[in-house]
Amino acid sequence: MLQLIETVADFTELLARLRVELLVAVDTEAASFHRHRDHVYLLQLSTRSETWLVDPLAVTGLPGFGELLADPGIEFVFHDADYDLRLLGHEFGFRAARLFDTRVAAQLLNEPGIGLAALLEKYFGVRLDKQFQRADWSLRPLTQPMLEYAATDTRHLPRLRDELHRQLAERGRSSWVEEECELLTRVRWPEPDAPEIQALGVKGARVLSPRALARFRELYVWRAQTADALDRAAFRILGNEPMFALAEQPPGDLAELARVRGVGRELVDRRGNEILEALGRGTALPEAVLPRYARPTRYRTDPAFEGRMERLKEARTRLVLQYDLAPGVLCPNWLLEAIARTSPRDLEELAAVDGVRRWQVKEFGKDLLVAVT
Repeated sequence: MLQLIETVADFTELLARLRVELLVAVDTEAASFHRHRDHVYLLQLSTRSETWLVDPLAVTGLPGFGELLADPGIEFVFHDADYDLRLLGHEFGFRAARLFDTRVAAQLLNEPGIGLAALLEKYFGVRLDKQFQRADWSLRPLTQPMLEYAATDTRHLPRLRDELHRQLAERGRSSWVEEECELLTRVRWPEPDAPEIQALGVKGARVLSPRALARFRELYVWRAQTADALDRAAFRILGNEPMFALAEQPPGDLAELARVRGVGRELVDRRGNEILEALGRGTALPEAVLPRYARPTRYRTDPAFEGRMERLKEARTRLVLQYDLAPGVLCPNWLLEAIARTSPRDLEELAAVDGVRRWQVKEFGKDLLVAVT
């Protein structure tokens, strides 16, 4: 039976029941496809036998849930915990003490499909309905089909955890997942860059001339401020492609602005003057202070480094076959580069390379050392 919690009293009673559990599955629903600011709009909780949906808009602040998450005696099961943990920490200051991430487990078992839908269908024949993947969870009331959809995200997680945990134990990889999950308990919501800086990182912006880039940056800042004021996803205000077009060929008036593909009459009626003003600010910016990208750093050719990289990649190719893991899971390229640049001389130095895991050192650290010597 689906249970919706909408009062603090009912939530307090639920937490009292969950405190005696050894395992609780957790998921959250946000609305980043619709809203500019990230919030938890639904909290799903499951034990091995029951599932509850908690409305954070009614149970303000989710009182007591932080203490539950911090209980090391309870294992909290997530699928792809990173975003959920960052969001719970950002909005409420909650931190999980102990967790099991079924997505991480699937990666370390080299599952061909690591999405929740693929795993549930493979192991239990359960097919997830994807129609509400981009639903606006900030709206109320939530429909019964939406609630049923949300409940499936945690209802089967305990069984999935048990199956993957069994396979990990059989292959001697339980400690691998434990290490990865312990690291996940430390993730934090990143401090965002200012919109002026974010604008320069948008894919496609580098091809703009400095003047067009200045106009694009002004549009980006305007869009970010508008999205924040309306709490609406930025792309729903104005997409990147029309912003590029406007930056390269700014319209002379509102009528011309309305004819730009992706803008439209409705936006012009509401925000047209603001858009033209933003473009005007970019056009008026003095040449000396136009935004420009720094030239990429040119590294001197280092034959020794390149040799170490080549040998590390060759070693990884052999290890991928030996351990039946994807290359990016076994040891991603950025980590190979860090090892090649550091050129550790022993296992202790290898373990000190930022990003290297204990399980990697234990399992194939000697192979990596041979490759860099």
